[in-house]
Parts: sequence; C-alpha cells; structure tokens
Amino acid sequence: MLKSTVLAIAAAGLASSAFAADHTAIRRQIAKLDPQTRLEQRCNGRAIGRIARERKGMSPEEVVAYAFADTIKSEHAMKAPGAAFRSKGKWYHLSYNCHTTDDNMSIVSFDYRIGAVVPRSEWSKHYLVP
Repeated sequence: MLKSTVLAIAAAGLASSAFAADHTAIRRQIAKLDPQTRLEQRCNGRAIGRIARERKGMSPEEVVAYAFADTIKSEHAMKAPGAAFRSKGKWYHLSYNCHTTDDNMSIVSFDYRIGAVVPRSEWSKHYLVP
C-alpha cells in the first residue's frame, strides 16, 4: 500500500504545477525507498505521466508492472513486458523499457506500448483491482 501511495502522490504532484513546491518533499520520500523499489516506482510513475500527456482521453492512475509477466530488472533498468495500467475504470495491457540514473531517481530513457483492454474477468488473476 505504501508503494501505491507514494506513486499516487508522486504522479499527482508531478502533474500539477500547484504541487511543485512539494516536489522536493516527494523526491525525499522516494529516495528513502530501497534502490529496486525506487527503480520500479520511478518507472511506473513515468509510465503514468507519459500516457497522461501523450494519449488523449486516457487518465492513468495506477500501474502494475508484473501483472502478466515478471519484470526484468538490472541495477538501473527495468523491462516490464507484461504490465497493465488503469484509466477511467478500465485496465489496459502495457509494456515498457525504462533506464534510470545511477541513484534510480531520474529517468534516462523510457519507451512504452499500450495494448488491448484487459477483460474484467481477468483482473483478479493478474492483481488488478477495480
């Protein structure tokens, strides 16, 4: 739950200029996470931000990086070939590749692909909540 809370706060905060003053506090909280959790949180946050900016009509609010396949992590990179994200009450397939700086705090490169809507009948089997 802490991870989801940090991600939600970070995504909301980074998306709003009114929240910019608290950006430093959010970064401090993320920096307290262990390096691999930080990597995943930063990459999931980037997915939310990029999809929100680049995909008209989508409002991503949560990402599950391991929903349909295990993630592949190295020290400063993560591939999520079987991720999913929720937008407006629907889950969508997602895959992404993410590379971070040495402290896993900033994104160096990120690319993604959105897939089909995930049928509701598959949600619970893949850790997807309404």
